[in-house]
Amino acid sequence: MPRTIFEEEHEQFRDTARRWVADVLAPKVESWRANGEVDRESFLSAGENGFLCLWADEAYGGAGIRDYRFDQVLQEEVVRGADPGFYQNLHSQIVAPYIDRFGSQALKDRLMPGAVSGETILAIAMTDPSAGSDLSGMKTKARQDGDDWVLSGAKTYISNGIIADAVVVAARTNPEKSHAIGLFVVETGMQGFARGQRLKKTGLDAQDTAELFFDEVRVPAENVLGDPEKGFAYMSELLATERLMVAIGSMAHAQAAFDETMAYITERRAFGRPVGAFQESRFAMARMRTEIDIAQCFTDDCVMLANDGRLSPEVAAEVKQVTTDLENRVIDRCVQLHGGAGFMDEYRVSRMYRDARVSRIFAGSNEIMKEIVARGLGFDARKMS
Repeated sequence: MPRTIFEEEHEQFRDTARRWVADVLAPKVESWRANGEVDRESFLSAGENGFLCLWADEAYGGAGIRDYRFDQVLQEEVVRGADPGFYQNLHSQIVAPYIDRFGSQALKDRLMPGAVSGETILAIAMTDPSAGSDLSGMKTKARQDGDDWVLSGAKTYISNGIIADAVVVAARTNPEKSHAIGLFVVETGMQGFARGQRLKKTGLDAQDTAELFFDEVRVPAENVLGDPEKGFAYMSELLATERLMVAIGSMAHAQAAFDETMAYITERRAFGRPVGAFQESRFAMARMRTEIDIAQCFTDDCVMLANDGRLSPEVAAEVKQVTTDLENRVIDRCVQLHGGAGFMDEYRVSRMYRDARVSRIFAGSNEIMKEIVARGLGFDARKMS
């Protein structure tokens, strides 16, 4: 189905991004997955080509383009042509905006040029080992000591956790207030900051995921993002964009699986004819095409809402839930259409099946997404008896 939200400049950007992905990223995918992380050179190449933090001010080396369609195009090409484990979108559209929006001028002047160039890789650490999606159950804490803050605790399931140079860390700052959370930028080399081993996962083999530990880490005042008691509100404000980024990636992943399967069932023969000639195969592809087109339209509409500053938390939760459910459903069907080959890692669809599973969990589980949507409808279990 033709997509109507893109203009000529977006399509030109897509051509540039597609060539870069094919020439620079695609040849590295197998080594990424074998090593459990993306190489730093790929981030540097992304920076050199102007693909990181497109929205950043020109003073920091950015292009000043605040149009999510460009980030959408880039993410689609990275997922389709390389691997979803290259978390340039986490770096650019999820973590860096915290620094840009809430960081001190000194912090921005120090970190943003490197974030744009790819020299400073970013991560965000929200999840405590015992809290999961429940940010109000956070145990990691920070106490003020003079002008500095002292951070103690642990975080887990942190993407870019091994290779990140700077991490935005959420910590409780007032034990008397359940939502008093501060955001602190912890940098490599700070005393008391340590990383655990790379966590073994079901999928996303190319994405380094780690535990992080904070043993009385002294964080200078300039590394505190905004009001140290309003971090919960800041996260709530930016989580809508994070969930939109997940939706964009999930749609790209579903489309890539569809394309892989179309090629396979057209060439693969059984009982003297292509697998795609059987009614069940044809109808399965037709159902997937329809479902992908519907969800893509919703996702594209959400991108335009985000451009206008009108993407609500409820709608972001809707699109995250719908697209990640669809991604998993489509890829499961694609594995089935590959038959035994779909269970073999030499076929990309097998890896895609493992990679997709976490999308219904991260950025807030889909069960939490339903809760957010329900509360938007007025169903708040905390207030209902």
